[in-house]
Amino acid sequence: MLVALAGGVGAARFLRGLVDVVDPASITAIVNTADDEEFHGLHVSPDLDSVTYTLADAHNHTLGWGLEGETFTVMDALDRYGVPTWFRLGDKDLGTHLFRTQRLRAGVALSAVTAEITAAWGLRTRLLPMTDDTVATRFTVEDAPGGPRRELAMQEWFVRERCAPAIVDVAFVGADAARPAPGLLEALHAAEAIIVCPSNPVISIGPILAVPGIRDVLVARRDRVVGVSPLIGGKPVKGPADKLMGPLGIEVSSVGVAAAYRDFCATLVINHADAADAGRIEALGVRPVVTETLMRDPQVAAALARTTLEAA
Repeated sequence: MLVALAGGVGAARFLRGLVDVVDPASITAIVNTADDEEFHGLHVSPDLDSVTYTLADAHNHTLGWGLEGETFTVMDALDRYGVPTWFRLGDKDLGTHLFRTQRLRAGVALSAVTAEITAAWGLRTRLLPMTDDTVATRFTVEDAPGGPRRELAMQEWFVRERCAPAIVDVAFVGADAARPAPGLLEALHAAEAIIVCPSNPVISIGPILAVPGIRDVLVARRDRVVGVSPLIGGKPVKGPADKLMGPLGIEVSSVGVAAAYRDFCATLVINHADAADAGRIEALGVRPVVTETLMRDPQVAAALARTTLEAA
């Protein structure tokens, strides 16, 4: 059995490659839920949905999120009433959020609702939210150096304000009291290999590690953990990792990723563009593996998944 820690588009693409090289039913993906928010009265789980739609080959290739062939008639209608629609929910996508919200309000746990959703999409891979409890990523930001500080929810900073305000601090509110989702720790203990997907180390992997108990198991099983760097040539392939790592004192490079993961990750897969950093990574006690990590198409994603498994 394989376990993957996942969050964001990079993780979704990697997992799509992984199911092409191993039995999808042998994979458990532990997915970040600290990005979850309520919009228009609906519980939205962006990372769970990105992984679900990508594994179902139903994701929107143009936008990189949501469903293929999406329309936004409902959002356009809400605009008439002056309702903020900066977080755009597509008409097809609304069905998922309506179903999830109704089930959660009926008292069903997020992990159980997620299983119902993935079954409806015909997925054989097991998706687990990192917790059934509420954890929320919150940023302390400055609009100008030394100016007043304010707090933003993750989606407010990322979508509404387009990552413009400078990050001062990141907090995962509620993480201390959260419990791992049912079966999560058991899956980590039983896994033949544990993969840290090419996800933002601060806001995709960070919240998962913040849930009590998860990091401890990874540390104990370090030799079985392999990570994939989300950076190429010191820049993120997608997303704002560079705007988050630097302010938090993490070098914006694959070396920085290795340093952040070193206590629980024995091996890090990096891109050819970062081969010169292999020595610095090895000096941290992490074994570097150099390969192509830019997932331009499903074939490259599958090749990367195969190399990652061999490294593990």
